[in-house]
Amino acid sequence: MLEPFIHGVILALGLILPLGVQNVFIFNQGALQPRYMNVLPVVITASLCDTLLISVSVLGVSLLILGSFWIKVILIGGGFTFLVYMGWTTWNSKPNNQRSSDVNRFSLKKQILFAASVSLLNPHAIMDTVGVIGTSSITYQGEEKIIFAVTCIIVSWIWFFGLSLIGRIVGKIDKSGSFLLMLNKISALVMWTAAVYLVISLINK
Repeated sequence: MLEPFIHGVILALGLILPLGVQNVFIFNQGALQPRYMNVLPVVITASLCDTLLISVSVLGVSLLILGSFWIKVILIGGGFTFLVYMGWTTWNSKPNNQRSSDVNRFSLKKQILFAASVSLLNPHAIMDTVGVIGTSSITYQGEEKIIFAVTCIIVSWIWFFGLSLIGRIVGKIDKSGSFLLMLNKISALVMWTAAVYLVISLINK
């Protein structure tokens, strides 16, 4: 029983640690929101989306997604559109003295929509989660498979809550907003790079 637990922890951390659109968005929201309660919808939405992806991958839906060219095209098309738009929004956001107006623009509905889009419309993350976790889960059966899946899900939830807390700490330390402004520019470049990478990966296949 210990093997699927350790395997789940290592695998989930390996997939979630690298800098990506989802991590950048959650960190930014943690830093920008005036109260931590305001970032909870983003964290919970991202966590639930990851829970959904991990669950369907363990149940075997990964074979359907990875095996269908048109599903990949739809995922990449939607992901490209959202990444370009979110990159533009992030690039133009100003986390300094205009923080209040920026926060007001990001309504609860918009925060949840963005969190869901970077989780469910990010083909690269989907292929990693569904492909790697789904393939790895094949080695387990019954209770061991459940332990493996639940472990991956728990690691995901802990990571997103921790990342948002770190973002909030940085936001409080960075009173001038200069660090967050620079981070926004880097975040936008990461999103646009990811969008271009998606198109290139589809063309090369």
